[in-house]
Amino acid sequence: MTKRELPKHVYKQRNGLYFQRRGWRSTKFQNEFGTPEFWQEYAGILNGEVKPARVIARTFDALINSYHKSPRYRGLKPRTALDYDKYLNFFRERMGDANPTAMKRKDVIRLRDANAEKPYFANYSLRVLRILMEHCVDLGWRDDNPAKGVSEIKTSKKEREPWPQALLDTYRASCPLGSRERLLMELCVGTGQRIGDVLEMRWFDIQDDGFVVRQNKTGKELWIPILPELQAALNAARRHSVFILTNERGTNRWSYRGASQAIRKVREAIGALDYDIHSWRYNAACELVQAGCSDDLVAAVTGQSPAMVLHYTKKVRQKIRAIEAQRRRTRRTPN
Repeated sequence: MTKRELPKHVYKQRNGLYFQRRGWRSTKFQNEFGTPEFWQEYAGILNGEVKPARVIARTFDALINSYHKSPRYRGLKPRTALDYDKYLNFFRERMGDANPTAMKRKDVIRLRDANAEKPYFANYSLRVLRILMEHCVDLGWRDDNPAKGVSEIKTSKKEREPWPQALLDTYRASCPLGSRERLLMELCVGTGQRIGDVLEMRWFDIQDDGFVVRQNKTGKELWIPILPELQAALNAARRHSVFILTNERGTNRWSYRGASQAIRKVREAIGALDYDIHSWRYNAACELVQAGCSDDLVAAVTGQSPAMVLHYTKKVRQKIRAIEAQRRRTRRTPN
């Protein structure tokens, strides 16, 4: 539609039609142009019968509030939402009163580079900003996403590896059966699950000598038989509550932060800072491959996609293949 087609004082904006008249409050139309409801609304505004709809100020503060109410945010896993909130609060503190419709690509790059000394923070904040600005586009506040296509800061990230067997043995020697640290490790290695799923495990999840697990990230439901090492740790554990891993008072589940700090103390004591909690999931996948399991069998325990099974076990696969290749080489009979 053109301006000539619109009635007096009605103007087209990016997110709809507005009644705008000097000395009057700007009002957004709620009905589609040309419908009887639109003309009734227009007449009501002129006659003072229609109460002007509240026009939200276009600020980052308002954008973040809107995003929090959106299906895009409410569909996030609780842990992911907590992570996002750290960066959303950072945006709110830094530019809460600024207008997101005025943000340009150069502003996004400047914000990223301002945190270049903290590449993880810089890159994660860029991802969250990209999502936030996409919501800005969804609201009709702007036509483009200035954060889309902006590259992340390149880092030399060290690839995660499974714990060496010698370090696992040292860990077991340092954390006796009955300790939370030992039980956590046996649950992670024994089931091959993410730390978030392990901390959520309850005693009634044990059915038919196995764990029934519903993964938070993927929604997959698995039944995983219990290994002897894990069973020994479970037998030595105290049942304080429905959760297998509890806080010190035994009243609720062990928090991720509490578990991470406790395991870090052990890692520092035994010289295992290069290997973290998530590396135990690598141990599970690699041990299954070393036992001769196919990718399908590995995934039956870990719940991983074929691509992730390959990613987690590529080094141990190379080693197994190299050993087999060299074995065949030594058996080769000369011509």
